[in-house]
Amino acid sequence: MPGVLPEGEPVPRDGSLPATARRAVGARGFGVYVHVPFCASRCGYCDFNTYTASELGGGASRETYADSVLAELALAARVLGDSPPPRVDTVFVGGGTPTLLPADDLARILDGIDRVWGLAADAEVTTEANPESVSPESLKTLRAAGYTRISLGMQSAAPGVLAVLDRRHSAGRATAAALEARDAGFEHVNLDLIYGTPGETAEDFAASLAQVVDAGVDHVSAYALIVEDGTRLAARMRRGELPYPSDDVAADRYLAAEAALGEAGFSWYEVSNWARSAAAACRHNLLYWTGADWWGLGPGAHSHVGGVRWWNVKHPSAYAARLAEGASPALAREQLTPDEQHMEDVMLRVRLASGLPLDVLDEPGRAGAERARDAGLLDAGAYARGLVVLTLRGRLLADAVVRDLLP
Repeated sequence: MPGVLPEGEPVPRDGSLPATARRAVGARGFGVYVHVPFCASRCGYCDFNTYTASELGGGASRETYADSVLAELALAARVLGDSPPPRVDTVFVGGGTPTLLPADDLARILDGIDRVWGLAADAEVTTEANPESVSPESLKTLRAAGYTRISLGMQSAAPGVLAVLDRRHSAGRATAAALEARDAGFEHVNLDLIYGTPGETAEDFAASLAQVVDAGVDHVSAYALIVEDGTRLAARMRRGELPYPSDDVAADRYLAAEAALGEAGFSWYEVSNWARSAAAACRHNLLYWTGADWWGLGPGAHSHVGGVRWWNVKHPSAYAARLAEGASPALAREQLTPDEQHMEDVMLRVRLASGLPLDVLDEPGRAGAERARDAGLLDAGAYARGLVVLTLRGRLLADAVVRDLLP
């Protein structure tokens, strides 16, 4: 997980949660996130909690990683207990590059989750993958193990853009991997794009969008490049080797994505996500955005159960060592106050096409919503039905809208 972790409060050695949190688990849905922190190389823009082989140090390895995750899963089962036993609606394996683990290890982790809590009959099970880290054979193994969805990090179809981002795959490999995933029987396939990279032209991005559409995927995520402190990309920009991203260019790229994807039959359901149908939307991310519960397994992973949020130690060696001692790998936690929960609910649900009910806002927030509607940032028809739903212009200014709703 990216960035610097907050301070938080100490977590009991056994990871135990307040009874109030345990009683509420799963009321809005329950998911499992599995963080796989390994990468073959570090992309220049990435500040996620990932490690190449040379960065791992002692005490952690890919070969033993699945066993550590299963040990945390056993601890999680003890913490949550049996009343009520959560049913897992979604599983998301992210990273890092999860598919650097053998497909059999990813299958073993999913089987462990099913044995501990039970997967819902219609559970969505996603793994992220770099295009060069999968093959037709590994994809078939993952699909046979129960993975229903794959998210491939394409980022761009332009070789020059991939080079600036330090991506290792060739320009056509992502769409080829998407077709291989379809052939392997994956019900849902996502391609990720990044736009606004220095040197990217409008024609580069149009070509990326065209390749995505031609690949026949049913989901697309597109994000503006964010330059994070401490990354190689940030260092290159500080030295003047590359220009900083332009907000105006990012807005133009977003409008291009909306136009091209809309023409191809995609609809936005979250500001940065488009799907061909409601069934193709990422249910795991919707679980995050609507305040449900999830357990995060792995170093640096975050969890949320019944208003309690906690995060694990970041380094794989420290993570494995704590579990080997029978202790929780959680570093710290926080109990969200009603005001904090409200703030997060507004911030996240405003970004959804399904919208935010007006009646959850206080009086100043409703006044802000009215101003946003009058400014053309909110859909007037949805507003009349009691919902806050962003217009296309509102999506470009989503952060400003949120500020108006949380005065």
